[in-house]
Amino acid sequence: MEIKIVKDSINKKRLIDMAKEQFGDLLKAVVDVEQEIIAVGGEMHADEEVILMEQEDSKREHTWGINLYPEKSGEELIEFDSIINIKPSYGNRSRDVENSKTKEKIKMIVNKLIVE
Repeated sequence: MEIKIVKDSINKKRLIDMAKEQFGDLLKAVVDVEQEIIAVGGEMHADEEVILMEQEDSKREHTWGINLYPEKSGEELIEFDSIINIKPSYGNRSRDVENSKTKEKIKMIVNKLIVE
């Protein structure tokens, strides 16, 4: 599946269709918290991160991997779990996003870009 970079918006129906083509109920996504854009549709978070870096000039310290469950909403929509989130030099030592401000910004970006 081709990785899509979302800058304006994407509807949930499109995400549900993309998830069904790939993992069933799940989509991998990478959020650039600086540019407020999302890459979705990759097999691995690392693939999406590379696309953001190459095509959008994203920086590693601003990219965070999440899993989206587009058929769910609220807190169940986003799962903070990705190997690309392990960034000890940026203060993140786990697959989660440990900084609460960064986590909230990711939620804000996802909620802004994913529309019904």
